[in-house]
Amino acid sequence: MSDIGLHTLKGSAIEPRLDELAHLRITVFRDYPYLYDGSFAYEADYLRRYAECPESLFVLAEDGDALVGAATGMPLAKDVAEFRAPFEQAVFDVNSVFYYGESVLLPSYRGRGIGKAFLAKRERHAAERGFSTVAFCAVERPDDHPLQPAGYVPLHGFWRSQGYERHPELATTFRWKDIGEPTETDKPMVFWLKSLQ
Repeated sequence: MSDIGLHTLKGSAIEPRLDELAHLRITVFRDYPYLYDGSFAYEADYLRRYAECPESLFVLAEDGDALVGAATGMPLAKDVAEFRAPFEQAVFDVNSVFYYGESVLLPSYRGRGIGKAFLAKRERHAAERGFSTVAFCAVERPDDHPLQPAGYVPLHGFWRSQGYERHPELATTFRWKDIGEPTETDKPMVFWLKSLQ
């Protein structure tokens, strides 16, 4: 990781990098399991709400001047209803949760410890601001999905090794258009949590 620079930005400080971040998200999320046929217009709107939240965090991984990875987070209470609803229905205090929006990294930079650094920096940010729990959600595809690559291994083992636990009782759906599909469809998403206490 010595050749990769990690930088953190908060809230509106990300504004000059939003286009780069949008393109990175579209590139990485095209791969399985997200299969996201992204549009730049949607990305701009999605990332705007993070930029407008003073408590949001962006961790950027750069190789020279090139953005090769990024991780985001914001208070769950400030995020959209699809992500808040499972916690509200479970009578879980949404104000105590810092939510990770995504962690995206170009394939050639994986396996260097950048993912661990993304988690650690967001955990530290959340703890310093008094959040007791950090959370993210991940899409779950059927085991026999026709576009699953041979030898595909989900990240469950990595997440567990970093102290995160899958909570199937905290599930939601989120809509996007898969590559090769004509319209958006709901995708099942399950939350993973870690206590900071």
